[in-house]
Amino acid sequence: MEDITFIIDTAKEAMDKAVKHLEKEFLNIRAGKASPAMLGSVMVEYYGSQTPLSQVANVNTPDGRTISVQPWEKNMLQEIEKAIMNANLGFNPMNNGETIIINVPPLTEERRRDLAKQAKSEAEDAKIGVRNARKEANNDIKKLEDASEDLQKNAETDIQDLTDNYVKKIDQLLTVKEAEIMTV
Repeated sequence: MEDITFIIDTAKEAMDKAVKHLEKEFLNIRAGKASPAMLGSVMVEYYGSQTPLSQVANVNTPDGRTISVQPWEKNMLQEIEKAIMNANLGFNPMNNGETIIINVPPLTEERRRDLAKQAKSEAEDAKIGVRNARKEANNDIKKLEDASEDLQKNAETDIQDLTDNYVKKIDQLLTVKEAEIMTV
């Protein structure tokens, strides 16, 4: 019995991870408003090693259309500017000698559609993760010799209910993200 509980808990954990990963990916898909998370993937050359931008500078948003990057060391300005350009995020950083200012352009209708497609793709990946967790759990349940057929069937039903709930959760997250992306 504790084997089945363990299998179900493990599946739930894997499904949780898939949803958490999706939420993190959704933060990287910009929806028109400036956000420090937009620069989350930027890596800066810092004393010979690649370092996340957030560890060498203060990144904030003074308003909905602007991202401000204030390096902790002035000599890092050019490196940070170069890293933002190389990250290929479609931003044009401006260096005023003290900070880097990025004006976030409003999204075109075409770009919004592309971002909505990207969000759908990320949601589908998360659903695949959830389904893989279900498949693994069901395989593990079938391998249990000491569990009766009824127990196995009940456990598979529980796993399916979990899967349905997580897929529903992913669909809800996607609906919210799409609305956010498509809102002008």
